[in-house]
Amino acid sequence: MSKLNILMLGASLEQNGGIATVEKLMLKYASRDVEFQHITSHDEGTILHRIKVFIKAFAALLWNLLTSKADIVHVHISDGGSLVRKAAIALIALIFNKPVLMHAHGAEFHVTYSKLPQWGQSVFSKISRRCDDFIVLSKTWEKYYISNLGLKEKQVLVLPNPTELPAQIPIREDNSLIKFGFFGRVGARKGTFDLIKAFAQMPSCLQFSSELIVAGDGDIEEARKLVESLNLQNQVKFLGWIDSQTRDKLLADIDVFVLPSYNEGLPMALLEAMGWGLPAIVTPVGGIPELVSSTDNGLLVTPGDIQQLSKAMQELIENKPLRVSLGNAARQSVIPFDVKTYCTQLHKIYNSVLDSKSKNTLLPAAEI
Repeated sequence: MSKLNILMLGASLEQNGGIATVEKLMLKYASRDVEFQHITSHDEGTILHRIKVFIKAFAALLWNLLTSKADIVHVHISDGGSLVRKAAIALIALIFNKPVLMHAHGAEFHVTYSKLPQWGQSVFSKISRRCDDFIVLSKTWEKYYISNLGLKEKQVLVLPNPTELPAQIPIREDNSLIKFGFFGRVGARKGTFDLIKAFAQMPSCLQFSSELIVAGDGDIEEARKLVESLNLQNQVKFLGWIDSQTRDKLLADIDVFVLPSYNEGLPMALLEAMGWGLPAIVTPVGGIPELVSSTDNGLLVTPGDIQQLSKAMQELIENKPLRVSLGNAARQSVIPFDVKTYCTQLHKIYNSVLDSKSKNTLLPAAEI
C-alpha cells in the first residue's frame, strides 16, 4: 500500500508557540503510512520577512500542485493575518481540486473574524465551506465555527491537541517551597500581569514560602517593571523562551501550573503540565473547561479576577492533599491526549477525506 502524501502548511518549525509544537509532534510520531512535506507559510520577524516567507510558501505550494504530489493539503490556521494567508492557500488548492483539511488553532480567531468587513467574512466563510474537513480543538470551538462560518456539522471534526506523556512523574508531596509555573507568551491575553498582581496580593508569609517562574517570550520588560513596582524581585523569576528539554526539567520541578488567559484554543502548555501531574489554575476559556473541572483535576478562575486567582494560589500552597490529588487527577485526564493516539485519529481523518473525495468524484455532475 502506497503512503499518503500530506502537504502541510503552517508556522515555522523553529518558531515558538503551540502550532509549531503540534506540527513537530505530528512529524515526529507520523504513521508509517503517512509522509509529510512541511511548508513554512509564516515566521516571526519583520513584515518584509513575513511577506518573503509567504511568497516562497505560495510558490512551493503551486509547484507541488502542478506536479500532483500531494494527496491532501493540510492547512494550519491561527488568527490575525493568518486568515488571509490561509484563505489564499486553501483557495489555490481547491482550484487544483485537491482535498483541503483546514486545522484551526487561533485563540483569538473570533476577534479577528469579527473585525473583517462583511465581504471579507463572506469570502472566508465560502472558502471554508469548500474545504473537505475543518479540524477544531474543542466542542466550544465546533459550535462557533458552525454558527459563524456556516460549516456543516459533519464537516467539522473535534480533535484536541496532543501531548507527549512522560513515563514517570516526580513525587511532589514534601516540597517546602511551592513553585508556580507560567508557560507561554508573556502579555495581557495570557493573563501574565494578572498573575503577578495575584501573587502580590497573597500574605507575605505565603509569598516567602513560594516562587513564581515565568517561562516565555513577549512583554517581558513590562512584566519586570510590574514585579519591581510590587517589590517581588526575589519571588518572581523570568526565564525567557525555553527549549523542550528545559521545559520538561521545569515541569518536573514546579508544583502548580498557572495560566489565567482571556482567550485560548486548547493550550499545549496546559496539556504538557497536566501530563507531568501538575494541578492547574486556569480560566474557563476556549477548550479549557472541557478538559479541566474545578476541584476535580484543577481550579478554574474567572479571567481578570485577580482576587479569585490569588485565593486559588493560596489554597494550593496551604492545602497539600488537594494539590497532590488534583495533580494525580490531571495526569489521568490527559492520557487520552497522548500523541500516538492523536496520530492514529489523524490518519483515520486523512483516509476519510480521500474516501469522501473519491466517492464525490464518481458521482454524476448533477448529484455533486
